[in-house]
Amino acid sequence: MESRFRDAAVLLVDIQNDFCPGGALAVSEGDEIVPVVNRLMPEFPFVVSGRDWHPADHISFKEQGGPWPPHCVQGTRGAELHPRLDRSRIDAHFRKAASPDADAYSEFEGTDESGRSLDEALKARHVRRLYVTGLATDYCVKATVLDAIKNGYEVFAITDAMRAVDVEPDDGAKALEEMKSRGAHLVTSREVLEYAEEASR
Repeated sequence: MESRFRDAAVLLVDIQNDFCPGGALAVSEGDEIVPVVNRLMPEFPFVVSGRDWHPADHISFKEQGGPWPPHCVQGTRGAELHPRLDRSRIDAHFRKAASPDADAYSEFEGTDESGRSLDEALKARHVRRLYVTGLATDYCVKATVLDAIKNGYEVFAITDAMRAVDVEPDDGAKALEEMKSRGAHLVTSREVLEYAEEASR
C-alpha cells in the first residue's frame, strides 16, 4: 500500500515542557495536542521536530530586555520535548534561537546537529507538502507556516494539533486567518487521517 503522504512531512513546532501546563511559558491546554500529534505521526514518511534552544542569557528574556520570562534554556527539563510525545517516530530534530543575541520564531531559522537547515532537510527528502502542528499558534507556528509558504511548500495547518498563547483573546484566531490568507490550508487531524485511510480502501 502506497502512502498518500509520500511527498509530505509533518512538523512538530516547539512541543516542549516549558510551553505546556506547569512550564515557564505555558500555553493553555498545550499538552492536549500531544495525543493528536501521536496519532498523526505514523502516517508520514518524514517526521520533523523543531524546538527553542536558548542560552541562559538569551535576548528574548526579560532580564535582557526581551518580552518573555526565561524558557527552554539549553540542557534543562523545560527545553525537553513533552514526555508523552512519541519521540521514537521523530526522524530529525532542529533547534532555533541557540545564540544569545539572535531570536527566532520560525523553525526554518533552526539547524540540526550537522548545521543543516530545515529547508535543506525537507528538499533532500523531496518534500513538497508540509503539515504543521505545535505551539504556539500565534507565534512560532504562524512564523513557521508563513516561512514554509515563502519557501514554496504547500502547507496544511492542523488546527486541533496546535494551541495559541492568546495574549489578546483572539490572537490565535487572527493567526489562523493570516495563515489562510497567505495560502495555507486549515485542516483538522480527522480530515488528515481520513485522507490517509482512503488509500487503503
